[in-house]
Amino acid sequence: MIRVVVGEDTYLVREGIRRLLEPEPDIEVVAACADLPSLLEAIGVEEPDVVLTDIRMPPTDRDEGIQVANRLRETSPETGVVVLSQFAAAEYALALLEKGADRRGYLLKDRVGDAVQLAGAIREVARGGSVIDPKIVEALVAARARGESPLDELTPRERETLEEMAQGKNNAAIAASLVITEQSVEKVIHSIFRKLGVAWQPDVNRRVKAVLLYLAEREA
Repeated sequence: MIRVVVGEDTYLVREGIRRLLEPEPDIEVVAACADLPSLLEAIGVEEPDVVLTDIRMPPTDRDEGIQVANRLRETSPETGVVVLSQFAAAEYALALLEKGADRRGYLLKDRVGDAVQLAGAIREVARGGSVIDPKIVEALVAARARGESPLDELTPRERETLEEMAQGKNNAAIAASLVITEQSVEKVIHSIFRKLGVAWQPDVNRRVKAVLLYLAEREA
């Protein structure tokens, strides 16, 4: 059973998340909190496997979710964190991944109504993976495409693969999604990194961070 603590200041969203996850047989919401102090208290008491939290909540409504993720990286590295945001902002994603991409997820709030994607993100983060909302990657790629960039050299297949990579998918998952062989995926990924000038990263979580760092640092 994956034990989850939820942090969200809007009551309807908080309860919506709880009800959305109730039917999942392997996920249990053990606490739901409306602000940073109560969230930290619940984490200390419940010792959850995953914290699902809004990025902005009281008391400052700035980056409380990122603060929680950074604190847990030091105090409880085995605890996963999935942050929810209504903003497809590169700086938030990078702040979340600054100390490592493993056990971290970033989803846009409009995904909250998608039980399959939300539960899938929780499961992936709980087992040590990372999940980045594809809309964030799309926005970064689109911004770079408006100016001169090595991204302009990517083929349509390479762009599709780049977006799949940034979601934390391994080669097998990318192959299934794009209906190609794993060998073809590996060749495409090697080509992407060569064109972007990014060192080859065999580890999926490191690949996610490498791609996001490249895109954000060159965002128009």
